[in-house]
Amino acid sequence: MSYIRKKTIEGLEAGDSFTLTRTFTEADTVTFGDISRDHNPIHYDERFVSSKNLQGRICHGLLVGGMITEVGGQIGWLASGMNFRFRRPVYFGDTVTCVFTITEVDDRNRARAEAVLSNQHGEVVIEAWLTGVLPGSGEKQILASLLAGD
Repeated sequence: MSYIRKKTIEGLEAGDSFTLTRTFTEADTVTFGDISRDHNPIHYDERFVSSKNLQGRICHGLLVGGMITEVGGQIGWLASGMNFRFRRPVYFGDTVTCVFTITEVDDRNRARAEAVLSNQHGEVVIEAWLTGVLPGSGEKQILASLLAGD
């Protein structure tokens, strides 16, 4: 699987950071809208977009913010809270880099993290703060087994 899963098996601690990048497409937005049933015209209608003085139709904020779940899924992070601040729109074709950093881990594997998502121009588009539970030793063994293809 990924270097994120390998690092999780070795053990995570405050300061560990993971970076991933994704380019968002119109098709991603249409699919997300169908799944979420969010059909806000800001994602679909040029007339509505121009009334907001935007450069074009934009991706759903939670679609872009969902990049943190790729990291969480590799870790096996059990989320207990997420807080987002949407700073700038993400347009079709934008490439977003997510830097996910674990900021705290306690003796019961409860953790805090923050994520900063920036577009290809280096502009922050989303900031996120997360809480959750990291895998314990038994769960890490299962992750290692999954990684080995067992």
